[in-house]
Amino acid sequence: MYQMANNTIFDNVFRTMLEKMPELVVPLINEVFGTNYPADIAVEQQRNEHQTKNGEKITDSRLKIADKIYHIECQSTGDAEMVIRMIEYDFAVSLETKQIENGRYKIYFPHSCVLYLRGKGRKDTLGMDIIMPDGRVIKYELPAIYIERYTQDVIFQKKLLFFLPFYVIRYEKSREDIEKDPEKLQKLLDEYVTISRRLEESLLENGKEALYRYLVEVILKIADYIFSDSEKTKKGVDRAMGGEVLELKTDKLINEIRQDVKEEVKAEVKEEVKEEVKEEVKTETKEKIVICMLKRGKSTLEEIAADTQMPIEQIERIKKEQQL
Repeated sequence: MYQMANNTIFDNVFRTMLEKMPELVVPLINEVFGTNYPADIAVEQQRNEHQTKNGEKITDSRLKIADKIYHIECQSTGDAEMVIRMIEYDFAVSLETKQIENGRYKIYFPHSCVLYLRGKGRKDTLGMDIIMPDGRVIKYELPAIYIERYTQDVIFQKKLLFFLPFYVIRYEKSREDIEKDPEKLQKLLDEYVTISRRLEESLLENGKEALYRYLVEVILKIADYIFSDSEKTKKGVDRAMGGEVLELKTDKLINEIRQDVKEEVKAEVKEEVKEEVKEEVKTETKEKIVICMLKRGKSTLEEIAADTQMPIEQIERIKKEQQL
């Protein structure tokens, strides 16, 4: 049964995307913080679990891009105390990277934001004032991003594919109407057919089949959850997103990987055999030189060993076998 309050699936998908699709985070960072990182820049995932003074464990994304730390928290609904949790987390992170300069500590807060999955929100930022004992006011502010504000066109235009699994959440309140109304259902399915086509153009046609597969899987995972009580809609979205052929594509990819592995193994074995043959030839050549030097009788066993880099015991064995 569908439970609107259950956010575990959203958290799981969020973390899966960070782990398996880190390149999708880069356009999101560029959108939120006004940076211009290239798509292929390295994204380093760092430890992302902290314990609050109440013993609560906070776990979310903490990323390092270039020399900057970013913290993104995924939030399904509004929370009045969200900014308190964020500053507590950011303070904990900054203490881990504290530095001493001229005998004075410096701490650097990460670049943080909250990603809201539901609603369009009223505020573009979250903030609070910190009043120091001398009356100085330090303002703490961070951007709030609402996925529902982004249309399909804008998502693809800005390459914000990270938003796509959560795109369906905007339909959760009307899911019963969609299931009962063929016209509304068809409109939704048409939208997902378009999303599927655009994804193929963005990823498959650029050789990113693994990324395409992962992304479609998590899109369908959340869609199946949202429409868990709406069988027609759930099956329709699955077909629209190519879920029925995804398994075939996955099998094809696995077979291609297996073939690549086989070729790599063949190449490694071939190289090993080549090295073994080289070693055999080298050993055989050395033995012939030793026999020749023994027959000439002008060198001692020690001199032969030094010239050929062959152990003296082996030279003695050859001498005995050849009766020299």
